[in-house]
Amino acid sequence: MTDFDNIPDQWWLAQLGGTLIWARLRVRPGGTAEVLDSDGNTLSYDSEDTARAQLFDAEFVAFDGLDEEDALHRGFSLHEVTPPQGDDDALRGRMVQLLGTRV
Repeated sequence: MTDFDNIPDQWWLAQLGGTLIWARLRVRPGGTAEVLDSDGNTLSYDSEDTARAQLFDAEFVAFDGLDEEDALHRGFSLHEVTPPQGDDDALRGRMVQLLGTRV
């Protein structure tokens, strides 16, 4: 069991044309945060707020903050898109998704 087993993942996405780019934000027990980016890098931040600010600066939006209207405006339906699943190694190949395909 790891420190992250009971901490929910926060999924973020950005869009480039017909491609969704995922990022996973985790808040560590001590209040620091880490982001698994689409290249498979784990980026550490001093706080959740700092990590969120970096994601916003990179034009990511919180997946759980999207409603169907927001998603349709971006060119996809929430019924068609789900965050990638798997451990960190498996996620590395799933963090970029072409719209119209499943992760």
